Amino acid sequence: MSEAKDRELRALQGALAAEHAAVYGYGVVGGLIADDRRADARAAYDAHRARRDALVREVKDTGADPVAAAAGYALPFQVPDSPAAVRLAKELESRLAGVYADLVRASGGERRRAAAEALREAAVRAVRWGGESVAFPGLAERAEPSSGAPSTPAV
Repeated sequence: MSEAKDRELRALQGALAAEHAAVYGYGVVGGLIADDRRADARAAYDAHRARRDALVREVKDTGADPVAAAAGYALPFQVPDSPAAVRLAKELESRLAGVYADLVRASGGERRRAAAEALREAAVRAVRWGGESVAFPGLAERAEPSSGAPSTPAV
């Protein structure tokens, strides 16, 4: 496998791992979110499940084995109530934007377009959950130093 294809597959697997983590995280969010935000949480959960399933198919199409979901994920902070669940949703989306930025950089063609769309959707959801918009969502090197938006798949 060429170095470029290997880099693209690693980024694809990274996006899949991040979507596994997001699905888990939105399970936590959905259990604690206030009724007025429940539809938003459900829509995000469904969107991430669909993206996860599409990424599984893409990885399989490359001939590789898709990375499996972990049995559980460490949350970045305690999530005891609805305001914390909203913060978790924002954090999930910010981290996903970073992972999809990696996939945009590593891919081309239709996959790159799809990754850019996923990045845009994650950035929009992060803002809707109460974040601030940034000029280059998902690009840690372009973010404010205090943004702390790592591109890791952990929840």
